[in-house]
Amino acid sequence: MNVKEIEQFSQIRYQARAYLCYLFTRNMPSGLPSPNIESIRKLLDKIAHEVDDFDALYILDKNGVQMFDNIAKRDIFKIGKDKDRSDKSYYYRAVKEGRCVLSDPYPSSLTNDLCVTAGFPVYDDKRELHYVVCIDISLTNILKIARPSPAVQIFENFTKFIYVLFSIALLLISSVMFFYGVETFLHNGMNLTKINIEEMFKATILLTLSLAIFDLVKTIFEEEVLGQSKKSMNAGVHKTMVRFLGSIIIALAIEALMLVFKFALINPENIIYAVYLVVGVTLLLIGLSVYLRTIKLNGDRDDSAY
Repeated sequence: MNVKEIEQFSQIRYQARAYLCYLFTRNMPSGLPSPNIESIRKLLDKIAHEVDDFDALYILDKNGVQMFDNIAKRDIFKIGKDKDRSDKSYYYRAVKEGRCVLSDPYPSSLTNDLCVTAGFPVYDDKRELHYVVCIDISLTNILKIARPSPAVQIFENFTKFIYVLFSIALLLISSVMFFYGVETFLHNGMNLTKINIEEMFKATILLTLSLAIFDLVKTIFEEEVLGQSKKSMNAGVHKTMVRFLGSIIIALAIEALMLVFKFALINPENIIYAVYLVVGVTLLLIGLSVYLRTIKLNGDRDDSAY
C-alpha cells in the first residue's frame, strides 16, 4: 500500500470525481421513460474507447447485482456476471445520494492493487432507480488522469528542490549554533572555580535557538519535500510554532535578565532598555497565549464538525 499515492489522491479527489462523473453524465441516459440496457452497454463501449487506463466497466441492477461480465481490455478481467455488489460503498452511496459518486481507494479483486470506483445511478422519468453503472480504475492511473499539467509538475519539483536547499541551509545553521553553544559551555561554564554566568547564558540561548530551528527544518522537510498531507501535519506545525516562539521568548528573557544585572552593576541609567526588553517578552507571551487559545478553539470546532 502506497501511503504517498493515497495522500495524493486525497488532494486530487475532486478533480478525479468531476472527470469520471462528466464521462457518465455526458454518455449515460437518465430520466428517460424506460432506460434500455442494450443502449447503456453500447454507451459503455464508447466510454471504454475514450478512457485508456481503466480496469473494468459494468452495470448493476437496482439491487446491486452485476448484470453482465465486465467490459475490459484484458480477457481475464471479463468476469463478474451475477456477482452481488450491494455491499460496496460505490453502490449504496450512489443509491442513497442519488448522484454520481467516487469511492475511496480499496484493494481490487481483479488486480489486487488499490483502485477506485465511480458509480452512476440511472433513473427513469419517474425517478425510479433502474441501474448503477460503474467504472474501476487503478489508483495509479487515476492519479495520472487527474494530475496537473507537466508545467505544474515541473514547478512543484523545482519548489521541492528549493525547500531542500533551505532545509539544508537551516540545518547547517542549527548545527553550527549547537556546536558553538556546547563549546561555549564546556570552555567557560564547566570551570567550577570561576563560573562565567554570561557565557552560560549565551550557551543556553544558542542551544534553545538551535533546537527551534531544527524543529522548523523538520516541519518544512516533512510537509513540503516528503509531501505529507497538510491536514495530518497541522498538529506538527502548531507544535513547532509553539516551540519556536517559546525558544525565542526564553532567549530574550535570558538576555533581559543579563542586561538587568549588567546595567544594575555598571550602568544604572541604561536599565530602562532592559525594562523595554522585559516588556517585549511579556507581549510575546501574551501573543503566544492568544495563539494557543486560537488553536484550541479551532480544534474544538473541527472536532464538532465530524
